Amino acid sequence: MGNTLLVLCIPLTVCASGIYAVCESWWRRRHPAPPSPYTHAAARLREREMLVDAEAIVTEAYTRLAPLYANSPAQKPEKREPDPSAGEPDDVVSGQGSTAGHAP
Repeated sequence: MGNTLLVLCIPLTVCASGIYAVCESWWRRRHPAPPSPYTHAAARLREREMLVDAEAIVTEAYTRLAPLYANSPAQKPEKREPDPSAGEPDDVVSGQGSTAGHAP
């Protein structure tokens, strides 16, 4: 009896998988899949969504971190007009092209 069940198991499995394939193909013909998300139009829409999200993230970061950079020394210092009454700067030795405290 055990051998009979083992022998009938293979044809029953093949028959059941065939019936499943027929039923699935019938179902797919009557109920087609939704449009693919991998079309060019879908990719463009997704790009726009990602760009909007990225802009929102950058804008939020600038608004949150702006106080940190408001008084930072990394900003370019204002250009000051040299004071004509002061003469030459202290760190440059005239005529030799070297700075004070350093040999030419």
